[in-house]
Amino acid sequence: MDDKPESGEPPEAGRRKFLGLVGGGSIAIATTALLPQAAAVVVPDKPEIPGYDWNKHHWAFGIDATKCIGCLRCVEACKVENNVPTDANHFRTWVERYVTLEGEEKTRIDSQHDPVNIQAAGAEGKYRFANRYKDAKVEKAFFVPKLCNHCTHPACVQVCPVGATYKTEDGAVLIDHTMCIGCQYCVQACPYGARFFNEEIQATDKCTWCYHRITKGLNPACVEVCPVSARIFGDRNDKQSPISVFLRNNRVTVLRPESGNAPNVFYVGIDKEVS
Repeated sequence: MDDKPESGEPPEAGRRKFLGLVGGGSIAIATTALLPQAAAVVVPDKPEIPGYDWNKHHWAFGIDATKCIGCLRCVEACKVENNVPTDANHFRTWVERYVTLEGEEKTRIDSQHDPVNIQAAGAEGKYRFANRYKDAKVEKAFFVPKLCNHCTHPACVQVCPVGATYKTEDGAVLIDHTMCIGCQYCVQACPYGARFFNEEIQATDKCTWCYHRITKGLNPACVEVCPVSARIFGDRNDKQSPISVFLRNNRVTVLRPESGNAPNVFYVGIDKEVS
């Protein structure tokens, strides 16, 4: 399910006009020409959700990497819940495996970017890590779930030339797929690799924290299915919410703080190798 009700097919005429502009010069020149207009673009209307007040919530996400067992149930649940293409190497959320072998200084990272390491296991859409270290001496191994960080200062919003990517008052960063022209500037701007181009809808896609669920008082699908409670979600305005308790009781960190994006996904138990 998309984060905003569809109001028709993406504007193909707008795409062709934009791509024609890019074809007439470098992408850098096209970006320069379009960015001044972005300030005048009207932000998309927020999804119409009866009884929901965007100003009363401040959503945030927690990850306890010391608990994650790499079962990938979260990945499967996300694919089903959000209609993420199953025949492509696309994920709204994923889990990386960090492995240090005996005699090696460099840590190996297995992620969705290499389909050999995270494989689809059967037509039912299940995923699993490849059993590639069974004959090796593993000194250290741990799993790190990743997803869109719904940043306080999101670079993706700043570079979108048409305002299709926007931030709501409750902290979520969303995409209006009917406005997206497929330029993929936001994909390049995201320092976390959390965005991808969805060929099925011809627009950029990413994790929405299951916005259609959380605005109805439900957890994101990945949080719901985690068997070890490694994923934590909630409203920071509620001091007794799971995320508020998690932040009070743990010394947390964020990914790539130097980027200036100010992520709202907070981690416990990650090493310096994780970025």
